[in-house]
Amino acid sequence: MPAPRSATPELVLGPQHKSIPPALWGRAVGPAVAGAPRLSEFGTPLLTIDNGVLERNLALMARWTAERQLDLAPHGKTTMAPALWARLFDHGAAALTLATPWQVQLARSFGVEKIMLANTLVSPGGIDWISAELDGDPAFEFRSWVDGLDAVRILRQALAARGAVRPLEVIVELGGAGGRTGARTVDEAIAIARAVSAAPELRLVGAGGYEGALAHDRSASGLAAVRGYLRDLAQLHARLDRDGLYGTDLAVVTAGGSAYFDLVADELGALVDVDGARGIATRVVLRSGAYPIHDDGFYRSISPLDGAASDEPEHLESAMHAWVTIVSTPEPGLALFDAGKRDLPFDEGLPTAQLIRGRSDRDSARALDGAKVTALNDQHGFLRFPPPAAGELPVGTVLRLGLSHPCTAFDKWRLIPLIDDHTVTDPAVLDLVPTYF
Repeated sequence: MPAPRSATPELVLGPQHKSIPPALWGRAVGPAVAGAPRLSEFGTPLLTIDNGVLERNLALMARWTAERQLDLAPHGKTTMAPALWARLFDHGAAALTLATPWQVQLARSFGVEKIMLANTLVSPGGIDWISAELDGDPAFEFRSWVDGLDAVRILRQALAARGAVRPLEVIVELGGAGGRTGARTVDEAIAIARAVSAAPELRLVGAGGYEGALAHDRSASGLAAVRGYLRDLAQLHARLDRDGLYGTDLAVVTAGGSAYFDLVADELGALVDVDGARGIATRVVLRSGAYPIHDDGFYRSISPLDGAASDEPEHLESAMHAWVTIVSTPEPGLALFDAGKRDLPFDEGLPTAQLIRGRSDRDSARALDGAKVTALNDQHGFLRFPPPAAGELPVGTVLRLGLSHPCTAFDKWRLIPLIDDHTVTDPAVLDLVPTYF
């Protein structure tokens, strides 16, 4: 397994880093983790990443996409952790997807040279900065989305005003009724593409969008909506090629969040044509971002590489867990722990109590039978359980929680311990992963 590496080993620890032990304050991350401190030395609440699970998830997705000749440009907004972005490229990522010009600026500061902005670029400052980066670094590969004629006009005006040398490569975005951004019909997208094709400041290189905005489960109706959208996206690509609107020899068709990438492979995989034998050479690029971390909630239930949605021989696992301490048992059947909305995700489901630290899986399962997290306040969580279990969950008990939705877990933490194995009694801390939100 590759050794973890810190993005900022020189970062000095202090009380501004949540739940880092005071014994490590004043020390840089590198020396602080050199002795592999134990998780029990850290305070709670705490979010952790399991290094072994992370590595297995990365390897699994790399194999899955390679077998289908798909490229992968994972969405970096999930973790906003450059140390983890580096490991995406270690496992063959073709590029990094990001959502805002500021995120692009951060990625560039860490040396990322291949970026897709899965959003329409319209802010004058963002356009100017990115254009300057392109002109100043021939190795920088950048593509942005565009979904309207107004956006084309704004891009042209801003790029012409600064005298841009390199044209901005853009991907026309197709959306869907009730979805997020994107042209609402293929005909509208074609009109946008024609405007791009006529603009010397721009170059049309692909078609794309986000199918995950059109469904939130794997019901028959949800899957049908996603498949219908992806077929429209394939039709858009065919028309762009037929009408000679691409300004490139290698077109990109991009889709694929973390819930329906199997459908993207089914519906768009046939477009892959590296040599251009059937028209313009084409690559299909997935942008799934949650798979390296995965979860024990929403993605576990919906991902095609886990749970009921999967018939694959290997599964993704959750690499993230929370550790909390029971601080009060004010009434029978109720325990309050020391983490709330400021610490844990809750938008795609509440945490689940998995394990009592220091007890076996069997003893933990017995003690937590019927226990359920029912609410989160700002800094407290409510654990309800059958009253007979009161003696099993006294004040001071440390629990491991399963979480749902890595995107809204990571944004609550600025420094996250990377541990060797979340299943052992007292994991070793291998690194501290900084995030930038």
